[in-house]
Amino acid sequence: MITRRTTAPDGATLGWYSIGSGPGLLILHGAMESGVSHRELAEALSDQFTVHLLDRRGRGLSGPYGALSEVDDVRAVLAATETSQVFGVSSGAIVALEAAAFVKKAAIFEPPLFGSSSRPVAALAQLDASLAAGDVLDALVTGMLFAEMGPAFLRRLPRPVLRRLTGLGVRADARRDTPGYVPMGDLGPLLHYDFALSAQASGQFDRYAGITAEVLLLNGTRSPAYLRESVASLARVLPSARHVQLDGLDHGASGNADRRGKPGVVASVLRDFFG
Repeated sequence: MITRRTTAPDGATLGWYSIGSGPGLLILHGAMESGVSHRELAEALSDQFTVHLLDRRGRGLSGPYGALSEVDDVRAVLAATETSQVFGVSSGAIVALEAAAFVKKAAIFEPPLFGSSSRPVAALAQLDASLAAGDVLDALVTGMLFAEMGPAFLRRLPRPVLRRLTGLGVRADARRDTPGYVPMGDLGPLLHYDFALSAQASGQFDRYAGITAEVLLLNGTRSPAYLRESVASLARVLPSARHVQLDGLDHGASGNADRRGKPGVVASVLRDFFG
């Protein structure tokens, strides 16, 4: 992969990794991820597409968050790469929906959108309280519980136990030596921005009804119910969109295999849509 950079409208650096040849495809990762979280998906698609793995703000190659929306960042990268196709994952899928006016095709994987903003607003308030107190571990626990990630039995454990387990995970994760990898401890504070995206966009599915780009909606059959319902709600307001359910897969489907992803399966579906 090669490293590329451009400048956002506010002067911040935006960086990404590119691999492959053919039409451009920009991948927008989700929370607790960075661009290289989809390295294996990019490799699987690289025989047909030039895949761009953007580090969203605050991660790796890119500068800190500013006053501008992430849509402005996406527009800058689309222009720099001469790309008109985007694949958004989780919170990155919300960004992709918001940026759909600027692309020809958009694949949307499980955006954390709710029928009402009350749940993500409450979670954001709890998260921000933990971050304001400097308690990143507690913020990570809030993130896991809100997103319903990980084995179900973990979410039934007392919060102090979850904190201790999360602390062990953060320390182990910090020892990873993968180029471009951003550790959990650094990603924790950035959950504020992912939660804010969910809070701001939830309860407004109808606002996406005017999207004219070709849209592929994706969800795993083993993903949490709220994510499957989010995709179903989008399918109702975007009747011309294609909707594919990935049998037996969950919210981590598009990620690298070491995170239990199935990038080869997802690549096959994306190749059919973007090809």
